[in-house]
Amino acid sequence: MAPVRANSQDREHQMTAIDTIDVTCELSQRFYFEAAHTLHRNIDTAGSLRIHGHTYEAEVTLSGIPDSTTGMLTDLGSLRQEIARVREMLDHRFLDEIAGLGPATLENLCDFIRRQLQPAVPMLSAVAIERRASGDKCVLRWNSLKSH
Repeated sequence: MAPVRANSQDREHQMTAIDTIDVTCELSQRFYFEAAHTLHRNIDTAGSLRIHGHTYEAEVTLSGIPDSTTGMLTDLGSLRQEIARVREMLDHRFLDEIAGLGPATLENLCDFIRRQLQPAVPMLSAVAIERRASGDKCVLRWNSLKSH
């Protein structure tokens, strides 16, 4: 069976339909970093107090309405530049020494990444951090859409 191709009138109609209904688009980008830390806690105290490292997988999500001219929520090249800047702050670092992070919990890492990215990425709506080896994951979400 031959693929169905939309003609330019169909695409114009589709864009008009998107513009007239209440929808948002989510765009995500993943990255990883390796880092070490210590953690003061009540369980597994000895192991957590020793310096130890993890592979952290992060995902940032933007939400909004794509630009009617470009069709993009944001240029992924720009987003990747901002992510590279934040990744450099975390990758192969001792997280205990990063100003503004606080205890190196998954929750604090999500919030740190949010605070670093949000000024340059205003449509940012979620940050997730996962440590697959131990099955841990944290997702920080908020509503970034402003009324028009």
